[in-house]
Amino acid sequence: MTDPELLALATRLAHEASAVILTVREGGFVVDRKEDYSPVTEADRAAERLITAGLRAATPTIPVIAEEEVAGGRVTMRGEIFWLVDPLDGTRDFAAGLADFTVNIGLVRAGIAVLGAVAVPASGEVFSGIFGLGAWKQEGAARRPIRARRPPPEGLHVLASRFHGDDPALARALAAYHVARVTHVGSAVKFCRLAEGVADFYPRLGRTMEWDTAAPQAVLEAAGGAVRTAEGAPLRYGKPGFANPPFFCTGLPA
Repeated sequence: MTDPELLALATRLAHEASAVILTVREGGFVVDRKEDYSPVTEADRAAERLITAGLRAATPTIPVIAEEEVAGGRVTMRGEIFWLVDPLDGTRDFAAGLADFTVNIGLVRAGIAVLGAVAVPASGEVFSGIFGLGAWKQEGAARRPIRARRPPPEGLHVLASRFHGDDPALARALAAYHVARVTHVGSAVKFCRLAEGVADFYPRLGRTMEWDTAAPQAVLEAAGGAVRTAEGAPLRYGKPGFANPPFFCTGLPA
């Protein structure tokens, strides 16, 4: 399959998983805890079953690394190319009745997140991108290209984690920048808002996993933005244990 065909597959499955998640939310659900005490619901599990089955049926030679499977002890051997799946990024937001949760399906090749689809079930938005070819936002039947923006003269619109926004490290990190306002948002939505040019900077100082970031990084970088570690290196994939270091997301350079 070509990269556009792979992106179409990821986009379709993200959209279908969104419908599953909304059905679970409408019917009611129980919040369980994994071994690391992070929350998980039937929406996470049902969405992941749909996505992993769809990816493995359509691309049987590409390994699939999915969050809940890893939590359950199933770790597929990685290769030069592999899928990274977070079936419900922002489970705490979902469980709290908030709107900032996403479905993330990204493809990694040679350590680089080359394409991805990020669906926002509560709003019906689906963001997608292929590095070097462009990024798009779909709402209903309408699909349009998106592009990150250069910071406006009044200063940066910063997006920060809803659950880590009061970290003193955040204030220290922002002290070096001209900041106009800070908005607290959950999940991978933050990457997507940078990608569509409505915000400028997202510093992530806390722990994330590769399945949290592969798809939205691909979208943001396809839209002209960047994701860098604290040392200024590109955020890469296939790391032992799948854990990411702190990173900084930006739109177009000033």
